[in-house]
Amino acid sequence: MENNTPRHETVFVVGATGFLGMEICRQLIQANKKVKGLVRTTSDPAKVQALKDMGVETIVGDMKERSSLMPGCQVADAVISTATSTLSRQEGDTIETVDEAGQLNVVDAAITGGVKKFVFISFGEVPGDVPLQNAKRTVEKKLNESKLDNTILQANIFMEIWLSPMLGFDYPNAKATIYGTGENKISWISLKDVASFAVASLDNPAAKNATIELGGPEELSSLEVVRIFEEQGGKPFTVQHVPEAALMAQKDAATDSLSKSFASLMLILAQGSVVKMRKVLQDFPIQLTSVQDYARQVMPVAETV
Repeated sequence: MENNTPRHETVFVVGATGFLGMEICRQLIQANKKVKGLVRTTSDPAKVQALKDMGVETIVGDMKERSSLMPGCQVADAVISTATSTLSRQEGDTIETVDEAGQLNVVDAAITGGVKKFVFISFGEVPGDVPLQNAKRTVEKKLNESKLDNTILQANIFMEIWLSPMLGFDYPNAKATIYGTGENKISWISLKDVASFAVASLDNPAAKNATIELGGPEELSSLEVVRIFEEQGGKPFTVQHVPEAALMAQKDAATDSLSKSFASLMLILAQGSVVKMRKVLQDFPIQLTSVQDYARQVMPVAETV
């Protein structure tokens, strides 16, 4: 009798309570996968409950404690790891302890636990010495040297993060902080689409031992993005520019890895970051979200007279 059970039946998501991790869990459930999500004793109870409500089995542990990862890795066919210290931090969380040592613990636990597939969320090349990038590349190197079937997704600038009030794009109040001149092009990508690539990577042969750069469907400057939001909301934005020189000074003056990394990422927004997606979309026929789509989702429609 033929066995039609999917190869990756159980997926362990590390970073399950994060913006991207929650969306990956949702899409995995939608794809009829069994999903286990790593949560901490200190995780937001509302987020933990939201995971349970969507059908995720939560496993309590911490990336910084390798042994606590084993209950998830020993039963998983695949691991998807999105965890980072950049947006959600608790005591003891740093780029060094989470993005590097913690992720290396996840890889070790996956190897020991007999996991068949590992999907790692990373980002593309940033010039200069960037602690977050250094951590990501260290993990990527370990994955590539392991016998794990792995996929490294190097995502470009997330629109839900960088085009949000949290990081200075205050669309509810029609205000925006623009890094540099705002004229250089960026391939903004939706975290929902990155989640779709992560889920698709589990079963797509094109993802096997591959490093894949991900961007959005179009190249738009920050000022072009502002115009899209102005049209959607029906009122002009107040725009404040942060010169590249100020960002360079901020990076040079940074006394910790996180501040230095954020300044480096702001510089990328100022300088532009374009990813060509034609070949990737041939292998992964995913309908990409545009900035216009995102603006429609988050902004009230302009009133017409």
